[in-house]
Amino acid sequence: MLYTLDLFATVVFAITGALAASRKEMDILGFLWLGAAAGVGGGTLRDLILDQPVFWTVSPAALIASLVAAALMHFIAPIFQSRIKVIIWLDAFGMAFAAIAGTVKCIGLETSGLVAVVLGVFTASAGGITRDLLAQEPSIILKRDIYVTAAATGATTVVLLHAFGLSLEISSAIGFAVAIVLRGAAIAFGWTLPVFKSRPAR
Repeated sequence: MLYTLDLFATVVFAITGALAASRKEMDILGFLWLGAAAGVGGGTLRDLILDQPVFWTVSPAALIASLVAAALMHFIAPIFQSRIKVIIWLDAFGMAFAAIAGTVKCIGLETSGLVAVVLGVFTASAGGITRDLLAQEPSIILKRDIYVTAAATGATTVVLLHAFGLSLEISSAIGFAVAIVLRGAAIAFGWTLPVFKSRPAR
């Protein structure tokens, strides 16, 4: 299951990286670079923190899939009328897949629930941060959108349901649904959380 989650997250984030490259009018190498960096960024950070072999160095299938997806987008990106909207929605699915993948890996390593949630969020965020940084776009996690909250809620759902005895597969499916529904609703309805209001120093 972890392998499948990693693969889905990698491909979806790779497509968003390639679409970001299309917005910057990069050549095909730029597509491959941004696609691969966005695709494997979250899982790489997760595995390094956990002191585990980085997933795409053990089995390069996910890296190959991200490169293929990015190369394909070099030719079909023009068919999308609003690439930023496609990036936002695909990023939501990538976030949900990656958050659950990070959480599941931690559960398999028997970390604490808090660590599983935090690394689920890190895994979900790192790919998008890498993409936005390299494409010189405003980072999605610095916007007022509900993003990290959705990842954390999905990861927490997995941890709690599994702790109460549900199988990891069912817990993961429900956690994924929670994360994608919350993020999707935030996109569709413009939901945000209250933000800090700075005050003059006294």
